[in-house]
Order: sequence, then structure tokens, then C-alpha cells
Amino acid sequence: MGRAVDCQSFVMSQHKGSAAQCPRYIQPQNLTQNLTSVSKFFLLGLSDDPELQPLLCVLFLSTYLVTVLGNLLIILAIISDPHLHTPMYFFLSNLSLADIGFISTTVPKMLVNILTHSRVISYGGCLMQMSSFILFGCMDGMLLSMMSYDRFVAICHPLHYLVIMNPHLCFCLVLVSFFGSLMDSQVHNLIVLQLTCFKDVEISNYFCDPSLLLKLACFDTFTNNIILYLTGAIFAFVLFSGIFFSYYKILSSILRVPSSGGRYKAFSTCGSHLTVVCLYYGTGLGVYLSSAISQSPRKDALASLMYTVVTPMLNPFIYSLRNRDIKRALCRFLNKTI
Repeated sequence: MGRAVDCQSFVMSQHKGSAAQCPRYIQPQNLTQNLTSVSKFFLLGLSDDPELQPLLCVLFLSTYLVTVLGNLLIILAIISDPHLHTPMYFFLSNLSLADIGFISTTVPKMLVNILTHSRVISYGGCLMQMSSFILFGCMDGMLLSMMSYDRFVAICHPLHYLVIMNPHLCFCLVLVSFFGSLMDSQVHNLIVLQLTCFKDVEISNYFCDPSLLLKLACFDTFTNNIILYLTGAIFAFVLFSGIFFSYYKILSSILRVPSSGGRYKAFSTCGSHLTVVCLYYGTGLGVYLSSAISQSPRKDALASLMYTVVTPMLNPFIYSLRNRDIKRALCRFLNKTI
């Protein structure tokens, strides 16, 4: 009954007296009834404590601004410096663009919810957020795989690098990453669209996670879950296999270099990329294991935070601090601007 009262007061405050809509979502007399024709969901967020909301707002706003500005600076530095108009930096600029899109699907909505004291997201908005989240997340993975192939060609076939990694191929690879990610996001969309009724409208996270939406369904979603996880597993396996094969060949080639200085110089070109790959797949695996083992929705939300917020924020720092070319380009760009 307490949830029904909260719903009614919330609707009255948000919709100026339209409390009659409350039973559409949560009915006081039959809380266990299945809910059909749901038009809104409630994102529970990271914390219910009202005293923490201003701190969370400042923290996530600063994180979001740092991420967007950091990735934007990398894109502008690459565009402004002719020396960086190479395949590796072409992929890096697209990775930065995907990171901006990735964090922009979740954090702005969470900030709006905190500032307006509202946790509502429309059904259409939820689907849009879920599709965008999967699209940009998959693009990150595909671009990292293509960057590993670029490093493989540069180190193992240096004399043919510019011939193999020509602009036409690079452009096609980015298009493949976009349309492949788009297809994966639409598969998730189709699975969620099959859900015709829900047991509840509360999503125990700060964004619309497809696995959480399946848990809210009022019928057995075993087949849907199998398709969802099988699609994700195949996608991740193919991408990780490409990265593993590339670095296996790179390592074999580097070990054949006679001097230690030559080995260090060859491997240093892969250091930033390898760090980002470990961060991307490490946090992704952590989110998966946390959701499988932990029984606490709040802990799952915190694990998701590492994957959706921290990783995109760290990527520009990793590439700018470990890459001399990017540091020089950033300094030149900032000097011209200032």
C-alpha cells in the first residue's frame, strides 16, 4: 500500500492532479497483478538517500563534462594535425566519438532525474536509451578489435601497411562496426518488444538494461534470455578472438626482434590500445559476473557504473598520457586555440 501512495503522490506532483493514472502502473488493491499497456518505467538509480542526490549530481556532471571534453579534444587534435591523419588515429577518433555517445545515453538522463526529483522514463524513451546504449557499447568493442588489426598490420607487415590499411578499407571497417552494432541493438529491441506485460515498473538501475526488463516480464523469458545472452556471447567471442589473434601475431613478431630497444619501441605503439582493451573487457566481465553472482540490485548498479561511466572517462587520459603524438597534437591545438 505504501508503494501505491508513493505513486499517487508522485503522479499528482508531476502531472498536476492526474492521480487517476496511478492505477495504470501500480494498483493498490492488487499489487501482484500483471501490468499491461505500461507507458512508463521508474529508474531506481544508485541511492534513495535525498542527502546524497546533490553529491551524485555534482559527481556525475563533472564526470560527464570531463569525458565529453576529453574525447572531443582528442578528435579535434587528430583533425587539426596532418601528421595524425593515419589509420590508427582515424579509428581512435571514431572510438572517442563512440565513447561520447556511450556515456551520453545514460548520464544526462540520470542528471535530469536527480535535478527534477523524478525517476520516470517513458516506454519509448526506455527503448531508445537501450538501443543507443547497445549501439555505442558494441561500436566500442568493434573499433577496439579493428584497432588491434591495424596494429597487427603495422608491426607484422610494416612495408605493406599503407597499401593494406588504405582509406577505403578504413572507412569500410568503420561502416561495418556501425551497422554490425546497429543490428545487435535491434536484436535486443525486438526481444524486448515481445514483452506484452510486466510484473512491475521499477528498474533497479539508473538506465534501461535489457536484462532487467526481461526480469520484469510476467511470463517465462527463458528463450528470450537464451537469445539475448547467446547473441552477446557470440559477438564478444568474435571480437575478442580477433584481438587475441592480432596480439598473438604481434607478440610473436616482437620476440623475433634482436634488440631490447627495438622490442620496446614496437610494443610501445600498442600500449595504450592494450590498456583500453583490458579496461573495456575487464569492466564488462565484472558487470556480467556481478549480475550473475550478486543478489543486490544496488551492487549491480555500481558495477554497471564502472562500465558505462568510468571506462569512457579514462580512455582519453590513457591515450593522451601514453601517446607522445597525441600529447604534441593536443599542445599544438590548445596553443592555436588560446
